[in-house]
Amino acid sequence: MEYLSLNTDSLCDEHICCAISDKKCARGYQLKKDWLRDQFEQGYQFVRLDERAKVFMEFGLAEHAWCPVFAPNHLLINCFWVSGKYKGQGHAKALLAKAIEDAQEKGCDGLVTVAGSKKLHFMSEGKWFKRQGFEVCDSSPDGFELLHLALGDDVPKPQFSDVVRAGTGPQEAGLVAYYSNRCPFTDLHVTQSLSESAAERGLPLTIVHLDSTAKAQSAPTPATIFSLFWNGKFVTTDLSVCMNSRFDKITQKALGHELLAPAG
Repeated sequence: MEYLSLNTDSLCDEHICCAISDKKCARGYQLKKDWLRDQFEQGYQFVRLDERAKVFMEFGLAEHAWCPVFAPNHLLINCFWVSGKYKGQGHAKALLAKAIEDAQEKGCDGLVTVAGSKKLHFMSEGKWFKRQGFEVCDSSPDGFELLHLALGDDVPKPQFSDVVRAGTGPQEAGLVAYYSNRCPFTDLHVTQSLSESAAERGLPLTIVHLDSTAKAQSAPTPATIFSLFWNGKFVTTDLSVCMNSRFDKITQKALGHELLAPAG
């Protein structure tokens, strides 16, 4: 099996794994390609299996990352997915090896990635990374962990931004959704599905579009693909919460007996 490292020229003709056949997310799919095109100018990498499959890894220098982390001279691993029949064939380790090789070629001190202390949707699988030698170097009250693989001795520990470490969340009341175009599914589900679900329940909703590196790096959550808060309290990274059929179940599980109160 061979892997492709996409670039500005090949991006037009090659697929980017997620939402390959989902026509509803065609606009989001193009927005993700536009986002990638801009990131490629900063040395960002999108490496995938040369198949029509969801087997890929994204990574780039942490200084340019759309994530509130402080990790000078480190590579940050973003989306990483091996799905379906391709699991258990060594693809995950092969993709990680490519990221490590890129970090070494760039003279980086190490690699970092964000995961949950428990499994979080649209986030890296922390247990797997720990088995590959990554260690927890920082954590947040909302259950996020910053995992670190040092490539040398006496490497300073990377950390989350102060606002993430404090876990204070946004100041706005009601629902607050942070999202970026790092994922093909967010544009449809946040701007349409979540807006409709909140309106049906009479819930106040603030949508924060992280449309620049600066905004993403100052966000109160390291899950800049999608994070939902209620009255400043973290709820979920699960994008399916936006759907009317999933909203109540997911929010009630996350918030326990706390009720989401209608506006007014």
